[in-house]
Amino acid sequence: MKELQPLHENVILDLSEEKAEQRTASGLIIPDTAKEKPQIAKILAIGTIENPAISVGDAVLFKKYSGTEIEYEGKKLLIIPYADLLAKVVETEQI
Repeated sequence: MKELQPLHENVILDLSEEKAEQRTASGLIIPDTAKEKPQIAKILAIGTIENPAISVGDAVLFKKYSGTEIEYEGKKLLIIPYADLLAKVVETEQI
């Protein structure tokens, strides 16, 4: 089995999203070209980063126009520099 391993201070994010058809409240279908790209994705792999604040499987928020999108084994992936990650998405308990 082949897998991608990011080099240096890069991270691989999974951009694969559900292919479900989206509609507006009035029933109009929204084409893929009109959809805004997601800015939150799950981490698939981490390069050689000293003391990373993230781990594989975490969901992170990243800069809008950062990284390089690729398709690998049927998945849409984003290779992005660690410095372009903005926040880690964490679940908290409601008060």
